[in-house]
Amino acid sequence: MTSWLAGPLVAVLGLSAVSAAESEAPERDYQVPLPEAPAGEATFTPPAERDIPDNQYGEMVRKGRDLFVNTQQLRGENVFNDQNCSNCHLDAGRLADSAPMWASMGVYPAYRGKNDKVNTMAERIQGCFTYSMNGVPPEYGSETLVALQTYFHWMATGAPINQSLPGRGYPGLEETGEAPDRGRGAEVYADQCAVCHGDNGQGQKVGERQVFPPLWGDGAYNWGAGMHRVNTAANFIKANMPLGKPYSLTDQQAWDVAAFINSHERPQDPRRRTLASVDETDEIFHQHMGFYGDEIDGQRLGDHDDYGENPR
Repeated sequence: MTSWLAGPLVAVLGLSAVSAAESEAPERDYQVPLPEAPAGEATFTPPAERDIPDNQYGEMVRKGRDLFVNTQQLRGENVFNDQNCSNCHLDAGRLADSAPMWASMGVYPAYRGKNDKVNTMAERIQGCFTYSMNGVPPEYGSETLVALQTYFHWMATGAPINQSLPGRGYPGLEETGEAPDRGRGAEVYADQCAVCHGDNGQGQKVGERQVFPPLWGDGAYNWGAGMHRVNTAANFIKANMPLGKPYSLTDQQAWDVAAFINSHERPQDPRRRTLASVDETDEIFHQHMGFYGDEIDGQRLGDHDDYGENPR
């Protein structure tokens, strides 16, 4: 929904009212999401691939890495779109400011507001399959889940635990004071993104192999994925895109192109299956920076029963 486009003044006034009310209330503890990563360059370097041990543990590390960079090998079983884990976590999950796995391993289990509970790393991975892969999560104890966790564990060798490390997640992008504009975003997309992701947002293939991922349509992440949020996409784009040219877009360009990309249709939020309507899904799960449930170009986004290839 796009009530977030109303402007910063409303948010400030609302915050003031809440702050006043809270100042009169007794102190209490709150469950909060993981803290933001500290500012500054990453100070941790994951081990090199050549240092993977030559034993049973190392075999599982290699298996996890292979699944991470070529998640399409699980197509039709756990993956039902054209994405790989490494599309959103660059350099095989190693790159700082691209939600690297070495930075996430040491902070789980952690509370997540998305499902309002403490999540283990296994549950976090399962969620990525459900939403980002528009898929079916691997079962607990499955080789797939064990291999991915082992790969993350190995990458975090020597990293501090229970700390939010510099380079974790995507760097937060400050609001510019001007609302994201889809029209301007279309121009940025044509100039900076279409060469890899295509004029129609469907990415590129070499033969049957997807080399650049779709950004909308049935091959993209679904309406439940974190990347459909405009702020999340803007954060990722600013720090990582265009590929090989991080931080080359202005903040406003990142916001605008994120709005353009995420105002296109994509597979339905899988949580919609158990709810009565798009309105209910919007009200419960989409009170954030996103376009789900909004009318764009005469069409209400998310008002469909298209779950892509996912049979469930």
